[in-house]
Amino acid sequence: MDTGLLSLVWPGTGMDTLLADEAWVEAMLSVEVALARTQARLGVIPSDAVGPIASAAKSARVDVAGLAVRARGSANPVVELVGEFTAAVAEIDAGAAEYVHRGSTSQDVLDSATMLLAARALRQTDADLCRVANALARLADEHRRTPMAARTLTQQAVPTTFGLKAAGWLTLVLDALERVRRVALPVQLGGAAGTLAAYLEYARAAGVPVEGHALALTEGVAAELGLPAPAAPWHTQRTPVLDLGWVCVAVTGALGKVGVDVLGAGRTEVGEVAEPSGERSGQSSAMPQKRNPVLATLLVSAARQAPAYAAMLAQSMLAEDERSPGGWQSEWQPLRESLRLAGGAAHTAAELTEGLRVFPSRLAQNLALGGGTIVAERLNVALAPILGKAAAKSLLGRIAARAAAGEGGFADLLRTTPELEDALGDTLDELLDPANYLGAADELVDQVLARKATLA
Repeated sequence: MDTGLLSLVWPGTGMDTLLADEAWVEAMLSVEVALARTQARLGVIPSDAVGPIASAAKSARVDVAGLAVRARGSANPVVELVGEFTAAVAEIDAGAAEYVHRGSTSQDVLDSATMLLAARALRQTDADLCRVANALARLADEHRRTPMAARTLTQQAVPTTFGLKAAGWLTLVLDALERVRRVALPVQLGGAAGTLAAYLEYARAAGVPVEGHALALTEGVAAELGLPAPAAPWHTQRTPVLDLGWVCVAVTGALGKVGVDVLGAGRTEVGEVAEPSGERSGQSSAMPQKRNPVLATLLVSAARQAPAYAAMLAQSMLAEDERSPGGWQSEWQPLRESLRLAGGAAHTAAELTEGLRVFPSRLAQNLALGGGTIVAERLNVALAPILGKAAAKSLLGRIAARAAAGEGGFADLLRTTPELEDALGDTLDELLDPANYLGAADELVDQVLARKATLA
């Protein structure tokens, strides 16, 4: 059993059933049915063979664990599955069994099944990313004027707004959503070596003209499965697999950034945000007082794993000849894990962002910790015409250091510095207010929300 006990990003999110071994078997049988339907429509096999083939696919009770063991003999699960499926069809109609898998090859079936399952998984991932986008858009709009400290290299830098931070997260989610929708998931139909020779030979034997048959067959199977038809078979042209891996990296990375920021902002001594609370959510096995940020932790976990799987999939591009020994087989599990991580992370992020608690009072307290030093950049701009930019920066740096050393408050030290007596005048209080130094934050939030309106 693959329950996800050691990969807690995806259990219970839908990815556990969508990408289970049983789902893979069902998808491979769906490819066999799609092939039979298309060949019957094109006159290659009798139309009355389709019913028994489709019925057997629905009623088949495959011992998946046993199939996995037997599949070691052919280094792929299709050979044994086709044999078992043919026998199941024969029990319904012995004549129809002759037309199972006609002209096909193992890689056609498994690659097409993989794209079919990837399409299903990405549809759910898309839906969950839209939930995340909606939640982040709400946060961005709600907190567009909630000041907070922006941090660079872990230190407070200048003021920003929580709304702009949420808009930044939203930008990444929209980037990921675009990539999910753009990735190509083509059907695979090439026969033994990518020439479709056996498919055409069976068509010729049935009296079907072979000119244009390869295209008609490919497009027909693609339509049956709801997948695009490629220009040519891609048995050893593995761009679709590579693209899927990097799409999953884009999804998990975007959501991992949200997780990293939530973890930092949710520290006890920071306290700016908190995950949604639940009766058993975030419990510690030892410390009753703790509520751990488990959702953000899972997002970071997914983001750390996905690039390694994508790197494995990148090696699939080095596929020998017209069928790769070992390269093809090495893709299956990393690709499934990539899809699971992306889909699981999207579902988890939806739960996190829809219930994320933001504490404006704590944001304000942390913003005030430096006693005004957070707007030193603004003071530098104001003083530059009077003292010169470099001299003003040096002076402000010395005053900030004195304040940090406990010699006085930053504002008081500014007022008592001789060089600044006439320079700042009555404008100091206004200059020191972080709410007056938010730049284009409000406008930038609007731009991101406008983009979101076109996607989710």
